[in-house]
Amino acid sequence: MRIAVIGAGMGGLSAAAALAKLGHEVTVLEAHNLPGGCAQTFFHRGCRFDAGATLAGGFNRGGPMALLEEATGARFNTRQADIAMAVHLPGEAPVLRYGDGRWAQERLRAFGPQAERFWQWQESRADLLWAFATHLAPWPPQRASDLWTLLGDAARLLAARTHVGLSLSLAREAVSALGRYLPQGSESLRMFIDAQLLISAQCQSDRANALYGACALDLPRREVRHVAGGIGALAFELSRTLTAHGGRVIFRSRAHRIVVERGRAMAVETAMGRLEADAIIANLTPPSLARLLGEHAPKELAVPPSEMEFGAFTVYAAVESACDDRCLHHQIVLRRPLSEGNSLFASLSPSWDESRAPRGLRALTLSTHTRLEPWLKLRDHEPVYEERKASLAAQLLESAKAALPGVIRDVAFSLAGTPSTFRDFTLRAGGWVGGRAQTSLRVGMAPRVMPGLWLVGDSIFPGQSVAATALGGMRVARQLHGDYSSSLSVSRSNWSMSPISSSISRSMP
Repeated sequence: MRIAVIGAGMGGLSAAAALAKLGHEVTVLEAHNLPGGCAQTFFHRGCRFDAGATLAGGFNRGGPMALLEEATGARFNTRQADIAMAVHLPGEAPVLRYGDGRWAQERLRAFGPQAERFWQWQESRADLLWAFATHLAPWPPQRASDLWTLLGDAARLLAARTHVGLSLSLAREAVSALGRYLPQGSESLRMFIDAQLLISAQCQSDRANALYGACALDLPRREVRHVAGGIGALAFELSRTLTAHGGRVIFRSRAHRIVVERGRAMAVETAMGRLEADAIIANLTPPSLARLLGEHAPKELAVPPSEMEFGAFTVYAAVESACDDRCLHHQIVLRRPLSEGNSLFASLSPSWDESRAPRGLRALTLSTHTRLEPWLKLRDHEPVYEERKASLAAQLLESAKAALPGVIRDVAFSLAGTPSTFRDFTLRAGGWVGGRAQTSLRVGMAPRVMPGLWLVGDSIFPGQSVAATALGGMRVARQLHGDYSSSLSVSRSNWSMSPISSSISRSMP
């Protein structure tokens, strides 16, 4: 089967590499000169900066990244983090997000015994939801076969652990906000949860779906690792694996139109010509995909501007640092509201990774949530735009220096990025990143857009993060392979299959 993938983000590359390993002819079209999308690492003045301040989780046994290695044959060069991240709340000692048994003692110290009921509830629901997600269940179901598969997966997952009381609880939690389960009277706990949810579910506890939120809060428990070469090395390894299986990645190749004939996606048009395909996978936001489809775009791809609320403001800095490698990720919470520099996330390159910065320096990425509309309006008013960018960049650097005095001793140089930067470099409509706020289990779009066309990325279940988009990509690969290659048998627990020979040329710029 000939498969065209638009976009070399983690979702697109995960699907592409898995399908190439299964013997399909896969071509990835990427408008940029680097893979990874929002999870890329770029080079500037001797440093390799992660495009977003983020962490790589899900490397635990049976977790998303372990499944991705199995499904694709990729081998990621990583080292395990001792502390996933530190969360700095106003006037309090940092809360250390350990990924092992130390977390139980740390949360007891930080939030007291009155919060234990919440944490036990959160971990039990996260275990259940992660198991559901790693089964690559077809959520939301679009066909009778999806529903049948979904019911079977759910039955197997619940069989060993459920009873009537738990089933009723899950039914309530599926339509409730996570804030309902927080103990009353603990502002520090609520601020901690709100800050963590904002970076993992795009909303806070008063709006985040309880079950999704419980799962999103759990990523630090799912083996966070530091990636040699930066987070973008994951995408490079998937690109390498894809070409090793006979596929190809064509950089600087922007899709201009998806050709639809008689209700079916048939080809992708670029400046270089037309690429015919039996199936097309779009690693795009719904508005960007709608633009390629034109009059053929289903109404489901329309995203109200009110739901495209946040983008990212970033600062990339080469810093002198005395920080060891125990904790390289920090969330700094200053005050509410938790955006526009009032909360920020910092990611520092490991001291052992000399590819990330010249000797004596470390690569630092800072990020804060920012509303899209003001930046897009200012883009046509260059002096005001640059003034606001410089002001917010200085604010983030000063806040990070004050909160992390040992981490940032001095700044050699820095540059800033706005939602307009993300729009220009990733081609995401409006610079919107992170997907929709996860207020409902139905927020994620169904991946099958129309016959011959599939969607991957942070707009489908299970949403944002490297681990989540990888799961979404693998799920689409499994469904597509099952639809088009019924002569092949795909094990639901083991993707290690001998690839069928492919005639496609191996080419990667």
